[in-house]
Amino acid sequence: MSGSATHPFYDMHTHGFVRLATSTPKVRTADIAYNAEGILETAHKAHAQHVDLLLYPELALSSYAIDDLHMQLALLDAVEAQVEAIIAASRELSPVLVFGAPLRRNGRIYNCALVVARGELLGVVPKSFLPNYREYYEKRWFAHGRECVGLTIRCGAREVPFGTDLIFAADDLPGFTFGIEICEDFWAPNPPGTMAALAGATILLNLSASNIVIGKSDERHLLSRASSSRSVCAYAYSASGHGESTTDLAWDGQGMIYELGDLMAESVRFDLAPELCVTDIDTQRILSERMRMQTFNDAAEAAGRPEDWYRRIAFERAAPRADIGLNRPIRRFPFVPNRADKLDEDCYEAFNIQVDALMRRIQATRPKSLTIGISGGLDSTHALIVAAKAMDRLGRPRSDIHGYTLPGFATSDDTKSNAWRLMEAFGITAEEIDISPTARLMLENIGHAFADGEPVYDTTFENVQAGLRTDYLFRLAGQNGGWVIGTGDLSELALGWCTYGVGDQMSHYAVNSGVPKTLIQYLIRWTTQTAQFDAGVDAVLTDILATEISPELVPAGEDGAIQSTESIIGPYELNDFFLHHIIRWGQKPSHVAFLSWHAWKQADAGLWPIDFPEKSKNEYDLATIAAWLEKFLKRFFGYSQFKRSAIPNGPKVSAGGALSPRGDWRAPSDAVADTWVAELAAALPPLDGD
Repeated sequence: MSGSATHPFYDMHTHGFVRLATSTPKVRTADIAYNAEGILETAHKAHAQHVDLLLYPELALSSYAIDDLHMQLALLDAVEAQVEAIIAASRELSPVLVFGAPLRRNGRIYNCALVVARGELLGVVPKSFLPNYREYYEKRWFAHGRECVGLTIRCGAREVPFGTDLIFAADDLPGFTFGIEICEDFWAPNPPGTMAALAGATILLNLSASNIVIGKSDERHLLSRASSSRSVCAYAYSASGHGESTTDLAWDGQGMIYELGDLMAESVRFDLAPELCVTDIDTQRILSERMRMQTFNDAAEAAGRPEDWYRRIAFERAAPRADIGLNRPIRRFPFVPNRADKLDEDCYEAFNIQVDALMRRIQATRPKSLTIGISGGLDSTHALIVAAKAMDRLGRPRSDIHGYTLPGFATSDDTKSNAWRLMEAFGITAEEIDISPTARLMLENIGHAFADGEPVYDTTFENVQAGLRTDYLFRLAGQNGGWVIGTGDLSELALGWCTYGVGDQMSHYAVNSGVPKTLIQYLIRWTTQTAQFDAGVDAVLTDILATEISPELVPAGEDGAIQSTESIIGPYELNDFFLHHIIRWGQKPSHVAFLSWHAWKQADAGLWPIDFPEKSKNEYDLATIAAWLEKFLKRFFGYSQFKRSAIPNGPKVSAGGALSPRGDWRAPSDAVADTWVAELAAALPPLDGD
């Protein structure tokens, strides 16, 4: 699928993405024509890769490390001549080019960023802060631009906007708005890029020279990440590379791009060949975060509403509408830790957030015991792991945990066996109560057809069992002088996949309510892979992970097939992906579908969690994604909020969000899903079966 005739859904620009690149072009000290040629060479490569915005290093046209040559008139004339050549060549290029050059104005030389698009010089931004310490002597040659506001500059025959009060915005792509700062500017306590972001720029560009010394790469990462996070934007950084003068300094050509604190792409350092570092920026994600983060908007007001006085320089995006793919790291499992160097730390935090919260509740209420239902499934297993750790840390015996397995009409021997093995492995007080006789009596009392021998397995049939299990647990908790630990997770709350009231929706403390199913699976798998418990416990946990997720409320069919949760509500890995992008970022369903398709369409490409089992690596086509997403929208927005509005207390675990009505998510229980379903349907291309 490619070409301009492609359905708009497949074009990333439809969904607010901007293809951003940093460039480390070839450079030769003070050879202006050679450097201009290098700028255009990488510009053509970026054009071939459908780049929208291309960033070059500081003073890329003249070279940075040329000292007093900056004040040579022959060099400055050559710079202006080559600026004209670059402008002329840009007419046939799609990227907006942002490169550095020294320019003269009113008897001063400024260290500038020039913005060129489709044969036009849009504007020039001067450097605000000039380093003049240790190896830097910029004040010897340049004037600072901090007070340059509302000005123009003549470059060749053109008079164009000049100043630090410029942001550049694409008329035909909302969100494609960028501001500029130059090298030392973001080492300043008050970087000018912050003001540009407050004025509306979603992307900040830093043209840098920045010689390399030991540890400086880490410092650049620190500042770039902080800038993208603090200013709620994407931040691109491009430093000078091989070819600069090494009289007293060296250069590594580092390029990097961050988005909201996430590293999206990074160049190879010390590369001798010209390099492009390319990624696609989600401007809708950025704007959504600004809408949610009132501190950002308060800061804009406190700064005097810079959007009112910044000059907004308009341009038209040149790239045609087409399927150009999506060049961006997408986490298939956005709730799951994905940093190899931080894996143990992230898992430790997720686990101990739950443990610490449960400990505090135990300390506050001083129960004689804790009651938990053990099904042999993922959720109750993880809740038991958390409870056992909490009791260990409080110095209480695990026998104070009363675990009950409560088999019903469809409980399999495997899950019941796993439940017993698990309780025995942890050394808790374990009992079994068969709820089938009581459930049969209740069904008989209410006149349900199952009591007359008919194979009617409707919602009532299921809820009788789910409700009885919770009823037993509450009565047992009272009898034992304690309270019930909830086992339901975030994914089930999102989908309404729980029985309301007297059912698994209710407990005294819902320790798993902030943890989605995919994270629970990963945390359990992590415990087995890192020997958190003994071999006996690990063996049980491995068997539980291998068991198909099922509520086990409906007896197996004649073919032996058991009731499958994911065949009814959809794969949890997709539902958790949908959930993250909808509750954390408020993305439109079509945007979520586009991301999902690129994340899941090819199992052998993209990012998987560390040590994720090969046999579990699935892929989905767009038709499948769209079908499950529609079901998710109906369940999440249409008829499950009333369950979330009445959930018990439980800790938030992930920055991705939680669904407590006292925390991240507040919504009416009587809303409808029509708006979201309609948006998805209108945006999708024709799919198989349409």
